Amino acid sequence: MEIVLEQDSKATIPKLPVPIFRVIYLNRDIEQYFWMLDKFGQAVQVEYFDTQQGVIDALSQYYPADVVIAHENAQGIDLLQFIRSQPKFSNIPFIIQVDKLGAQQVALARQKKADDIFDAHFSTGDLLTRLHYFNKRHWYIAEKASKKIQGNQQKLPVWKRAMDLILTGGALLILSPVLLIVALLIRLDSKGPIIYKSKRVGSGYRIFNLYKFRTMRVDADSLMRQMAAFNMYNKKTEAGEQPVTDFVLCGSCSSRSACSKLLFLDGKEICERVYGQQKEQKAAFMKFQNDPRITRIGQFLRNTSLDELPQLLNIIRGDMSLVGNRPLPLYEAEKLTTDQTILRFSGPAGLTGLWQVTKRGKGKADMSEEERSLLDVQYAREFSFKMDMKIILKTFPALLQSENV
Repeated sequence: MEIVLEQDSKATIPKLPVPIFRVIYLNRDIEQYFWMLDKFGQAVQVEYFDTQQGVIDALSQYYPADVVIAHENAQGIDLLQFIRSQPKFSNIPFIIQVDKLGAQQVALARQKKADDIFDAHFSTGDLLTRLHYFNKRHWYIAEKASKKIQGNQQKLPVWKRAMDLILTGGALLILSPVLLIVALLIRLDSKGPIIYKSKRVGSGYRIFNLYKFRTMRVDADSLMRQMAAFNMYNKKTEAGEQPVTDFVLCGSCSSRSACSKLLFLDGKEICERVYGQQKEQKAAFMKFQNDPRITRIGQFLRNTSLDELPQLLNIIRGDMSLVGNRPLPLYEAEKLTTDQTILRFSGPAGLTGLWQVTKRGKGKADMSEEERSLLDVQYAREFSFKMDMKIILKTFPALLQSENV
């Protein structure tokens, strides 16, 4: 895709609810993350990582990223190559960030199929305008795909809708005490909505909001900005002391130009008191950094899959069925628009499906994206009452196995 460095200065950005864009940000310089929050914090929700594996894990768990921004100092090019090589992630918009922008960096980014490249402080071009473009591109592709699939889309049979309402309605009645307790715990645990919405593509390439219980704090970014005021990177030094990350003597020892409690660390001398301060500050920062993302109850909900229960409401609403092809994130659905793969969207979307139970039946540890796509197309063409009942019966033992369906 073409890399755009200059943006239209006349472009207007509508004021939308906060956050507008969900950004995965890879950078080893935490100060740049804080700077980014200050500059774009009202328009983006930033998930910060300092390792490639952290980004890959988040995407694998379907973190709804609108864009990945990766700095070259954190092997951003390597991450770009990995993402472009993975069928599941290859359509995610990807921006490379560099300390100094030049022709060589632009050429490399274009060669590696980045969507754009910016310098460390986004001084060239307009990041928010670019993010709006990525968002419009999603909807443009969705509109074209929806028209393409219209002639092949199957109408939901009466028996299937009836089964959805009876089984899901019964499940909601039985689970209503659990749903109420979880909702109450979320409300007591942290401020914010109880239900979290994520855009997914379902039957007929229709985009809908998939419901989940909220497991993350809505004020994580603001908490990180507060932390920036007193973390070890931005801490104001006390009178007479050098910056925490640079000094080797504490303030009192510096006045005497000597220290009675010197430590030898990595070939350097450092005051024991200073070393203790650095260790405490780093521990406090890392603790804070890990806390804001997931709420206390959220970790439990994720581990037990209870956060998925609100998807029963999607079934009642008719967004999806109990059995069908898994609704996909926008960036993943965009890849499946060829004449063959798009047929998976001609059938119903569902909570569980053919490939999930087929994987178990064959005893396979994993299944390629191509195999999954073929099974999705097969289900869309051949689904029946008998097939749905078999899938439902096979789903329960699958849930008891160690791997996720």
